[in-house]
Amino acid sequence: MRYIPFILFTVTTNAAAQLMLKHGMTAYGQVSFVGGSLPLKVLQIIFSPWVFAGLLMFVVSTLSHLYVLSKVELSFAYPFLSLAYVMVTLFAFFVFHEDVNAWRIAGLTFICVGTVLIAQSGRSREESASPHEETTASISQQLSRTSELVQ
Repeated sequence: MRYIPFILFTVTTNAAAQLMLKHGMTAYGQVSFVGGSLPLKVLQIIFSPWVFAGLLMFVVSTLSHLYVLSKVELSFAYPFLSLAYVMVTLFAFFVFHEDVNAWRIAGLTFICVGTVLIAQSGRSREESASPHEETTASISQQLSRTSELVQ
């Protein structure tokens, strides 16, 4: 549970990246690859300020996620990323004035409930060894005992 703040930082930076990309593409306008140079258009999009900031935020989010993965089980950490859907939807509603209907609210509610259930089950790698690690440790102990007997 002590890694929840790091996981939430990952989720927040992931959501922020999505919002920056949306804002950047709204400012850029509708994309058309008809006519003109495709590589030039791609570079213009990538280096537009908000899109570039969004891509950098994805880098921060990824680095944070890598740290989290070094501390907790993937099956615990990864589902938290679904909270980014909640953050993005709320922000899109209030800032971009996007439609949020009852179906979306129901879906977001299920995401939140599922994430809470997963959070209740979580353990860090430091708190418990996986069954594979326990088996490997047991085999290693048996091998060392056998080698001691042989000597």
